[in-house]
Amino acid sequence: MRRDGVLKVPADFIKNGEALPELRGTVILLEDSGFTLDEALSWLLDEEESLGTAPIDALLAGRKAEVRRVAQALA
Repeated sequence: MRRDGVLKVPADFIKNGEALPELRGTVILLEDSGFTLDEALSWLLDEEESLGTAPIDALLAGRKAEVRRVAQALA
């Protein structure tokens, strides 16, 4: 994401010094559904009513399949 013109990676997207493995497939699914990269990143960080939390928090809690089902329903 760009903040004040600088490309930054949200800390929640990093685990053990590497990108959270579940992110790649989830972002690809969102882009295939018509989201821009910025829209996909915003969706991951904003609270999603159907999940009861932000999708990134659900991913961190091990709820990858549920997050991806919700993402697919947005298409």
